[in-house]
Amino acid sequence: MTVKGNNPSRSITLLSGGTGHTAKEVLAAALAQFDNPQVRIELHAHIKSTEDALEFVRQAARQHAIVCYTLVAPKIRLAVSESLLNLGVPAVDLLGPTISLLADFLGIKPRGHAGLLGELYKEKFDRIDAVDFTLAHDDGQRVHDLAEADVVLVGVSRVSKSVTCFWLASRGIRAANVPITVIHPIPEELERLDPERVIGLTMNVGRLCALRQARVDRLTKRTVGGYAEHRDVAAELRRTTSIMNLHGWRCVDISYKSIEEVASEIIQMLPPKIASS
Repeated sequence: MTVKGNNPSRSITLLSGGTGHTAKEVLAAALAQFDNPQVRIELHAHIKSTEDALEFVRQAARQHAIVCYTLVAPKIRLAVSESLLNLGVPAVDLLGPTISLLADFLGIKPRGHAGLLGELYKEKFDRIDAVDFTLAHDDGQRVHDLAEADVVLVGVSRVSKSVTCFWLASRGIRAANVPITVIHPIPEELERLDPERVIGLTMNVGRLCALRQARVDRLTKRTVGGYAEHRDVAAELRRTTSIMNLHGWRCVDISYKSIEEVASEIIQMLPPKIASS
């Protein structure tokens, strides 16, 4: 229950099949047009039955309140509308006319489910959370909580681990990546993970050499021993493949594939609950 102003003498009843967030926001926008109105706002959310809705209407009538409602279930909305009319309660249907207009315009029957906007917000926040997680777990950072990742990508330098992780994160998938190098041991936290959640990235020797040499040319004109030389790169890839096989980690060859193609292939390898994020 929310009170606007001091000693409110007027009541507004909000009825919602969901959280009531939409009704509260619309009412707040309307009340902002008035100078500190003295009103009592009473919210009844998550209404699932006609009986409950009608009881709230009767309460509003006894309180001489007006009613604003966002009820998307057709049966409940119709019953409330008829009851309000019969009892002479001033009311406004905040969603019904818009839904009806859109249904006629689009030629599509509305779903009639409450809370769909909340689901959209949840998807948005899930994606933001996934991006934050990926930022914090890029390039082997924060390995102590790798267990919180939906998927962990591993591989040698320049196989697009980071950019693939961020593409996955943009789809709401919490992705981390850990480099496999000659000088650093495999983190114990990574080895303890379910192998199904770890996916290796690799590519053919020629392609990897070309990418590494291009990076060397951008950063320095000096030769970086072993980093882009065919023999050393081939040995590095063989060692990495052996490590992946030893741990039972599945592998994706990303040679000449776009990031979207690689990410799509990875998503298909994930459990359905994660892949549908």
